[in-house]
Amino acid sequence: MKYDCLIVDDELALAETTSEYFNMFEVNTTYVTTAEECERFFQEHDTSLILLDINLGNASGFELCKKLRQKTQIPILFISARSSDDDILIALNIGGDDYIQKPYTLSVLLAKVKAVLKRYGSGSSNGQAADILEFGPVRIDLALGRVSVNGVDTKLKKLEYKLLCYLAKNKNKVVTKEELFYNVWEDSITSDGTLNVHIRHLREKIEPDPNEPKYIRTVWGTGYVLEDGTR
Repeated sequence: MKYDCLIVDDELALAETTSEYFNMFEVNTTYVTTAEECERFFQEHDTSLILLDINLGNASGFELCKKLRQKTQIPILFISARSSDDDILIALNIGGDDYIQKPYTLSVLLAKVKAVLKRYGSGSSNGQAADILEFGPVRIDLALGRVSVNGVDTKLKKLEYKLLCYLAKNKNKVVTKEELFYNVWEDSITSDGTLNVHIRHLREKIEPDPNEPKYIRTVWGTGYVLEDGTR
């Protein structure tokens, strides 16, 4: 199931109250109270945003954030009663998108969450199909920054992911090398060799046979085309 917001907080009463309040205003929300429950959550569910407490019983929200950032780039907003500058800097430097101090006002927190969901194009939730790109056995969840092949998560480096997304958004259309340099690397003088290496690595991760690519096809002298494999 896909949620708009996941609350990870060991204060059960606060997590329940916040979740109920968000759901009243059509932000589809659930909660867990431990780091272990959070990791299990992502085995079966998705979310567009996480509210993450720093103190999670015997676990640390900082460490959980680091683990999550290895798998997803969805917004993570820290919520904590800790107010030192060091805590705030750590939270933002390890991948947090904002830091909200407890006690918080539910209406203000809801407004922040809605603003982030709107900014990232994830609302509650009729437009979720636009967050998914698919071809052959490959599924790209744009909201989570997650790629799976035949249902198994596949870890891509940042530029590999960006390159795959760009090709998938232009499926069955020839994309020139210059277009990839400009839109993926944001650099018009990237070398052909750099592009070729990234294409090869992508093929190794998503193609049944990287030496005989079925999806990412070379258009000699021009660039590449990502096909759905039915041709």
